[in-house]
Amino acid sequence: MSGVPDHPYYDAVIVGGGHNGLTAAAYLARAGRSVLVLERLPVTGGAAVSARAYPGVEARLSRYSYLVSLLPQKIVRDLGLRFTVRRRRISSYTPDRRGGGLLVDVGDPAATREGFVQLTGSDRDFAAWQRFYGMTSRVAERVFPTLTEPLPSRAELARAVDEPDAWQALFERPLGETVESAFTDDLVRGVVLTDALIGTYSHAHDLSLVQNRCFLYHVIGGGTGDWNVPVGGMGALTDALADAARAAGAEIVTGCTATGITTDGTRAEVRFATGQVETRHVLAAVSPHALAELLDEPAPAKPEGSQLKVNMLLRRLPRLRDTAVDPRAAFSGTFHIAEGYRNLADAYRQTAGGALPTAPPSEIYCHSLTDPSILSPELAARGWHTLTLFGLLAPGRLFASDPTGTKEALLKATLAQLDAVLAEPIEECLALDAEGKPCIEAKSPLDLEREVALPGGHIFHRDLSWPYATPETGRWGVETAHRNVLLCGAGAVRGGGVSGIPGHNAAMSVLGR
Repeated sequence: MSGVPDHPYYDAVIVGGGHNGLTAAAYLARAGRSVLVLERLPVTGGAAVSARAYPGVEARLSRYSYLVSLLPQKIVRDLGLRFTVRRRRISSYTPDRRGGGLLVDVGDPAATREGFVQLTGSDRDFAAWQRFYGMTSRVAERVFPTLTEPLPSRAELARAVDEPDAWQALFERPLGETVESAFTDDLVRGVVLTDALIGTYSHAHDLSLVQNRCFLYHVIGGGTGDWNVPVGGMGALTDALADAARAAGAEIVTGCTATGITTDGTRAEVRFATGQVETRHVLAAVSPHALAELLDEPAPAKPEGSQLKVNMLLRRLPRLRDTAVDPRAAFSGTFHIAEGYRNLADAYRQTAGGALPTAPPSEIYCHSLTDPSILSPELAARGWHTLTLFGLLAPGRLFASDPTGTKEALLKATLAQLDAVLAEPIEECLALDAEGKPCIEAKSPLDLEREVALPGGHIFHRDLSWPYATPETGRWGVETAHRNVLLCGAGAVRGGGVSGIPGHNAAMSVLGR
């Protein structure tokens, strides 16, 4: 509903109606608490929404976030969500420098091994791949279940991992050391490293280990590390969460921007343009930066996003230069473009110097190959498809002086790298909307900050944290300096990605008091 809240007092007021806020609302309302959700946009969902992005075209794209890995099935079961995901059989396809490509098919290890042999001349890197991802799978099995429990100490998590070599490789030493010792081929090294750079501006040997933290969250999801396709698009998840919250009795008000929060630690007041409400608890499903502003406290330094997000709608899939691979297979997994190990290092070096990368790295996947339900039956029957491109190492600072011109230049250079591995230009495959315009849109970090309030365009609200307790964290990783104000957005400890974990953990913190 749009408008104003129905009551002057609630047990919990949740600021922000993205997937984490809705998760918290559903848990608290099911526990019998009176709950109000305030969402500034006309619809709930935040960055986890589906949208008809092109006039007159019946296609619902996952406009911002687009794949699911970190959402625990526990949340789906607890809340009775009518939401499913589909696993992608093809993990990835990476064109090589000789006009071929490496296809990683999880359903056919023999074919994958042969692909490694053709790429590298031996099966050494394939054996290393099996060992490396066997190790990350074991870590995932042990770490992922802890994400919906009170924070373990660092020593407790290390004991749970129970593999000193794995702990050193992922938690102690820069990831580049492990990648370089395990793999010999530049292309294979790059494919591995990309999971450390999704939305994170870093490099293989960064001593802060922010790249390790990003990598960890990309390989532990669901206890398997699989990145799955949300059936019906990402909006299907947030619609299901909103339905669950409302069914349990939560009140959701859209088009209502919170303007301030005051608290004495026991009761709080949340203000908005037309009034205010009182509450026992405030759960902030917004960034730490936004929460500080609402509390009228010094805000932390704004983080910096580092990506170019491009949505496309195609009349048909493009043909590949690599004629040995079916485009339907190549695009159904993660299609790596200009993501060799040296290329990633060059892109970081160039952007750190203030220039656009000469070969912008990116990766693509096609939702509609796995789940055509996001297209109208007519479009699906005509062979139309969606493509989602995520560009790496595109820090927000590059766009500051000329937002539009820089975005256009980076998009052109990124598509040129894609065209270099296609047998036809991607522009020739683009569909046209009802106004005759190509169905393509690009989002820079500045766009993401303006449209969905990601601070600095950072998709995780700030750099990801280790999933263990430190002197600064509370029991659940959602606590703030105010006892009755909790952070339940992506910037919480163990936040980031489409997971609902911060929302679950904030609700558990409230219910445990």
